[in-house]
Amino acid sequence: MKLKRALPLFIMMLPGLLYLLINNYLPMFGLIIAFKDINFAKGILASDWIGFKNFEYLFSTRDAFVITRNTILYNGGFIILNTVLAIAVAIMLNEIKNKLAKGFYQSVILMPFLISMVIVSYLGYAFLSEDTGYLNHTILPLLGLDEVSWYSEAKYWPYIITFINIWKGIGFLCVIYLAAIIGIDQEFYEAATLDGANKWKQIIHITIPSIMPVIIMMTLLAIGRIFYSDFGLFYQVPMNSGAIYDTTNVIDTYVYRGLMQLGDIGMSAAAGLYQSVVGFILVLVSNYLVRKKSKDNALF
Repeated sequence: MKLKRALPLFIMMLPGLLYLLINNYLPMFGLIIAFKDINFAKGILASDWIGFKNFEYLFSTRDAFVITRNTILYNGGFIILNTVLAIAVAIMLNEIKNKLAKGFYQSVILMPFLISMVIVSYLGYAFLSEDTGYLNHTILPLLGLDEVSWYSEAKYWPYIITFINIWKGIGFLCVIYLAAIIGIDQEFYEAATLDGANKWKQIIHITIPSIMPVIIMMTLLAIGRIFYSDFGLFYQVPMNSGAIYDTTNVIDTYVYRGLMQLGDIGMSAAAGLYQSVVGFILVLVSNYLVRKKSKDNALF
């Protein structure tokens, strides 16, 4: 009887389950490619097993260190900077009392998040192009500085990529933290005002502690995906320039280039499996920490 009542819900769930099966589980068959010397004449199943040789080759090169370093450092920096700046912007937006102005600023901050990374890459090119870029032909001459070949100088790209990530992603986090701040009981602020606490003290002792569960949850969820990068940010924005691979190459772009440009399907699969396994472990650890934190909060 219970199954009969729940049947409509199961039917509604079927499209999502089919999508999950086709998109997430069936492709897992391809994991064997990482352990084979793929010969397309023989096919995937008939190709020779080579064990961990693809992994040995990957980790014997400097590429493994570079892509792992870049992936972790970029994503670690993004988590810290985006969290701090999103909280700061959310607090400032919350202080705006004019609803029309508040809605306008909120929309402006959120708008970059809705723009395709391909569009962002061409906006970046309009600023950084050596021939017609706004920086080289307007800003740098005003400052008395020489033109810079941005797409050939690797040292500038950690700052460029970080800036673009913050500009594009801060709006989404800001909305989440703003919703959490709005939910704080105003009686806390009224009591703090009566006790002589200024705005800064109210932020430190009321706002931040009150939204700390949301901050922790969003941070842990981000840590769970620290081995996954925004492909468009690291491939489209630098325009796939080989001269700056040292500071723009991450695991996602390495897998793509290995497959599409080098044709090394085995090593690409090995790099992808390495990313997936480490990412899976981080997701499990993050999920455990989130659940533990939720239980601890429920006790108080």
